[in-house]
Amino acid sequence: MEQDLSIITLVSQASIFVQAIMAILVLASLLSWYLIAQRVMYFNMAEREMKRFEAQFWSGTDLNSLYEQGAGKQSLPVGMESIFRAGFKEFSRMAQRNIDSDAVMEGCQRAMRVALSREEEQMEKSLPFLATVGSTSPYVGLLGTVWGIMGSFHGLAQVQQATLATVAPGISEALVATAMGLIAAIPAVVSYNRFSSKLDSYIGKYDTFADEFSSILHRQVHVR
Repeated sequence: MEQDLSIITLVSQASIFVQAIMAILVLASLLSWYLIAQRVMYFNMAEREMKRFEAQFWSGTDLNSLYEQGAGKQSLPVGMESIFRAGFKEFSRMAQRNIDSDAVMEGCQRAMRVALSREEEQMEKSLPFLATVGSTSPYVGLLGTVWGIMGSFHGLAQVQQATLATVAPGISEALVATAMGLIAAIPAVVSYNRFSSKLDSYIGKYDTFADEFSSILHRQVHVR
């Protein structure tokens, strides 16, 4: 009699342990896709905000006016604007107190470094989870496969004659776990690499902007 080897049947007939492994992999895959979509939206937003702020900053707008424009926004600043606001706020505060120029610049640079670190932390959110899913899912799936194959061979000891039709369903059930592990891992690995590349690119641009802004503030603080 021909046996039904559809995915649903194989999953339903698998052992409790293998089904638990499959459930974990499905949950990890769904959560990975949710975080991937979330990161895509965040990086797209960061790209738009960076281009918008760069256009404003390099248009020759007065820095005080640019700072006041940002203060009137309801949303929190992100990316370059966050670094700009941190640096300029510290610059304005210290410049009004007639502090030494070098101390003013040191304070501004420290404030911008803190803002840059916060932006980096924000961009790194969810990446460790994607890295974990990408690196461990194949092994978790392999564990389910090994367990399932062990069960299949254990069942062979209780039959008089072992044929391919006897062991095929059990091995197929076990291999589904490996397939699920790969299905969970591949998108997570690809997305992690892509997001890591974007993160490095943005951090490099933010760092360059911080240096350029420091130069502008350096010129201003020495003509007071």
